[in-house]
Amino acid sequence: MESFIWEPSLANALVPPAEGSLQTLVAKPWFQVSKEFKQLEGLCFDRQGNLFFVEVFGGTIFRLDMHSMKLTEIYHAKGMMPTAIKIHKDGRLYVACVGDLKNGCIFAVSPEGSDPEMIIEGHVVDDLIFDSSGGFYFSEFIGETCNPTGGVYYASPDNYEITPVMKNMACPNGVALSVDERVLWVTETSTNRLHMIELDEDGTSIVPYGTSIPYHFTGYLGPDSCCIDSADNLYVAMYGQGRVMIFNRKGYPIGQVLIPGREQGKLLRSTHPALIPETNKLVICTNDHGGDQGAWLYLSEGFAKAHRSFQFH
Repeated sequence: MESFIWEPSLANALVPPAEGSLQTLVAKPWFQVSKEFKQLEGLCFDRQGNLFFVEVFGGTIFRLDMHSMKLTEIYHAKGMMPTAIKIHKDGRLYVACVGDLKNGCIFAVSPEGSDPEMIIEGHVVDDLIFDSSGGFYFSEFIGETCNPTGGVYYASPDNYEITPVMKNMACPNGVALSVDERVLWVTETSTNRLHMIELDEDGTSIVPYGTSIPYHFTGYLGPDSCCIDSADNLYVAMYGQGRVMIFNRKGYPIGQVLIPGREQGKLLRSTHPALIPETNKLVICTNDHGGDQGAWLYLSEGFAKAHRSFQFH
């Protein structure tokens, strides 16, 4: 009987055996944001094709001009720990912040970084997604596996009246809406779960038997932010795993995108995928926490073109 020899590589991020047969793409380095560690998150394109994103711990909001590839710091939300950006139909950036992990907020700011306005206070907001009416869903990133106090909420378009959609969750994270806005996807980081929520016409209540968990993720640390494409495929960044998983509209896994170097434990903090408008090019932000590779945007093929939501009309 041969003795087992432990390989150091086994301590790094591995593709779980059940997911090894998925169609697999390998992303390529595209734009280095920093040679130093920065926690990148919140990719969002505007109508002009500019890419906005945040650096969580430093509170910086960046704009990348996609023509000149010039990176600009437009706003500093010091101490607020911004985690996501979405663009309202009026063109302003709505920025989700987890704050001190007890009190967070959503604030709005112009694309130039001027005229900040507080929208919602008192919630530890990790992500948000607008519907076509101008209201939005947001996740409250609190709770533990044995103390699920987090949830997903809806803020009305007129006065931001807040209505709970799902409660008793352990660190709900990414949120995405299907093309027809009738399915709300939510990743729950601490329990490694993907939620599929079928919404009633009012957008805040759930149809009878309309909740399911089509997928349980494997490994450390768990699912992070997500987005959809025009074919209703869902892309989920796996935090601490250096990859993005892809699901069809029913929640079945159909593919994955790997960040090179993950097998050596590099660039594992993949936080957010986003498709470049009018293309099937997928941008992934990641960083090499504890290593020497810095913070990057990687690029891969997606399975369909970007969803042209109301914000681009």
